[in-house]
Amino acid sequence: MSAFWKLSMRDLKYDVPASLVVFLVALPLCLGIAMASGAPLFAGLLTGIIGGVVVASISNSQLSVSGPAAGLTVIVLGAIQTLGAYEIFLVAVVLAGCLQLLLSLAKAGNLGSYFPSSVILGMLAAIGITIIIQQIPYGLGIAGYPASFAAFADTVNFGAFFICAGSILILLYWQNIPVVRVVPAPLMVVILGIGSYLLFQGTGFEIPSNQLVAIPVISSFADFSGIFTFPDFSQILNKEVWIVAITIAIIASIETLLSIEAVDKMDPMKRSTNTNRELLAQGVGNISAGMLGGLPLTSVIVRSSANVNSGGRSRQSAILHGVWLLLAVALIPVVINMIPLACLAAILLVTGYKLAKPALFLDMFKRGNDQFIPFVFTVIAIVFTDLLTGVGIGIVISILFVLRNNMSNSFDYGIYEEASKQRVTVKLSEEVSFLNKPAIRFSLQNIPRKANEIIIDGRQSKFIDKDVILIIKEYESIFLSRGKQVQLLDIHDKQIRIKKNKTTNKVNKVCVQ
Repeated sequence: MSAFWKLSMRDLKYDVPASLVVFLVALPLCLGIAMASGAPLFAGLLTGIIGGVVVASISNSQLSVSGPAAGLTVIVLGAIQTLGAYEIFLVAVVLAGCLQLLLSLAKAGNLGSYFPSSVILGMLAAIGITIIIQQIPYGLGIAGYPASFAAFADTVNFGAFFICAGSILILLYWQNIPVVRVVPAPLMVVILGIGSYLLFQGTGFEIPSNQLVAIPVISSFADFSGIFTFPDFSQILNKEVWIVAITIAIIASIETLLSIEAVDKMDPMKRSTNTNRELLAQGVGNISAGMLGGLPLTSVIVRSSANVNSGGRSRQSAILHGVWLLLAVALIPVVINMIPLACLAAILLVTGYKLAKPALFLDMFKRGNDQFIPFVFTVIAIVFTDLLTGVGIGIVISILFVLRNNMSNSFDYGIYEEASKQRVTVKLSEEVSFLNKPAIRFSLQNIPRKANEIIIDGRQSKFIDKDVILIIKEYESIFLSRGKQVQLLDIHDKQIRIKKNKTTNKVNKVCVQ
C-alpha cells in the first residue's frame, strides 16, 4: 500500500480549495491541447482525469499535476496524420507507457540530465511558435489560413476575434488586479466565452456551432460506453507506430522529469520526488490513456504551479482535480459545449508565447554561441521539419561545440624569453583524448624555430590517449634532430582504475602507469 495514495484529513482543508483552482485551470487547457493536437476534445478531458486519479495515486510527488501537455502537441498532431487513424495512434501511446515502465525499472530517472538545456529550451520554444501558428485561425474564427489578405478579412468572425482578444487580456493582466485575482484567470476566460456566445446569438457576431467545444453528452449507459476509443492492436508491428511510441516515451519522460525538478524547487516543504517512481506512474498513466482513447500525458508545470500557488499540501489535490474533471464531464457537458474554441485558442496563444517569449531568445544569446546556436537551430529545425529531427539536429550541434571546446582546452601553451634563450612550455590538461590530437599537433608543428628549450608537461593529466603520446614522441624526435633541448614530464599511457581499500571499504582512485 505504500506505493499508493492514503487519505490525509490533516491536509484536506488545504487540498480541496487548491484542487478546485487546478480543475478550473485544467479544464480549458485539456480541451485546448486536444484541439491543438488534432484529437477529439473529449480525449483531452479523459487524459486530465487519468493524470489526476491514476498518476497522482501512484506517484510520490506531492504537488505535481499530470495531464495532456502542450509540449507534445506537435508530436501528436504529426503522428495522427502520419499513422492515418486515431485508433492506430493509441497503440503508440500504450507502447510509450510500456517503455516508460522499462525506463523506471532501468532507474533512468536522471534521463533529462543527458540532454543539453539549450536543446530542451529550443524544443519548448519551437513548440510555442508552432502552437501560435496553429491557433491564430481559431482565434479569428476561420477554418484556416486564406490565400489572400482580402479573403482573410472577409472570413474573420469578429465575435470570435473579440472573445479571443478579451481572453488574452484577461490571461495577461487579471492577476494584477488585487480585488478579483482570487478567481482564476482561466475561469474568467470561460465565463467571458460562454457569456459572449449567449449574448451574440442572433447578431452579426454570432458564434457558429462548428466553433464551439463539442464533447459527448452522456444520457444513458450506451452513451457512456460509446465515448471511449480503443487502440487497434493489429498495427502493433507497424514500424511507424514504434517510432512514434519511442518519441513520445522519450519526450514525455524528459518533460516530466524537468517539471518534477521545477515543482520540487517550488515546494515550500522542500520535499523531493523519487523520479524512477514518477516514471512508473507516468507509464501506468499513459497505458491507461492509450487503452481508453486519451492523449499522452506528462507532469505539467502550469497546473503544478497553480497547485503550489493555491496552497496545495499533498497529492490529494491532484487526485481531486481529476475527480472534478470527471464530474464536469458527467454532469455539465452542455455547459462545456457552450465554450467557444476562440477561448481555447487564447489560452494556447498565451501558453505558446510563454514558451517562446522574446526574453528567452535574448537570455540564450547572452549565454554565448555554444548555447545560442544549438538553441536557434533546434527552433528553426522543429518549426520547418518535425520535433524529432529538430532535437536531433540540436544535439549534434551541441556535441560539435563540446568537441570544439574539448579540443581547445586540452593544454596551456606558453612562450618565455630568458636572455638569449626562448622556452616553450606545453602543459596538458587533466583529460587528453584522441579528439585533442589536431590541436596538439598544430601547436607542436608551429613552435617557433628559434625556441631553444621545449617542455611538454603531463604531470596534471589523469589520462593521455596513446595517439597523443605517439604524436608527442614523434615531435620529440624532430626537435632533438634540430638540436633543441626537450623535456617530457610524466608523458606515458595513463588509466584511471577504481578499487576499494580492503580495510576502510573506501573507494580510492589509483593512477596506473
